Amino acid sequence: METALQFLSDYGYAAIYGLLTLGIVGLPVPDELLMMSVGYLTRIGTMYLPYALLCSFAGAMSGMMLSYVIGKKAGRPLLDRYGRWVGLKPNRIARVEKWMNKFGTISIVFGYFIPGFRHVTCYMCGISQMPLRKYVFFAALGALIWCTVFIFSGRLLAHAID
Repeated sequence: METALQFLSDYGYAAIYGLLTLGIVGLPVPDELLMMSVGYLTRIGTMYLPYALLCSFAGAMSGMMLSYVIGKKAGRPLLDRYGRWVGLKPNRIARVEKWMNKFGTISIVFGYFIPGFRHVTCYMCGISQMPLRKYVFFAALGALIWCTVFIFSGRLLAHAID
């Protein structure tokens, strides 16, 4: 934990942005722990809260947009070609696309709070060809809520420790 805090202290807002972007795309970055650490650092005065919120939001949105574009451009051909190897046969893919068309916007906002699900949701929105404007609106709403909740949770935890 000290190493993570030191890394954030050393590289600051760029670390928040980069790690969140990579984490949302699907690399193994503990996003919730990262955001709570950021909240802790804003509480003790190492980071400035508005900048931390802005960089967190920008990193989350960058990761979500990158995932959406990958899903939209390469997702369907990859699923058609290799999906059966991971249990995603055409009928299952069709069911997922139907579900995404019906509940995709809700899953973007609330799926953010479910580790693993948030990553798949972004790709599936691209694969199911969700309109970009609609996706950006709900992705931004989910990212803003998620970043705020976890940063303020870290601040509350820091307050409880003091």
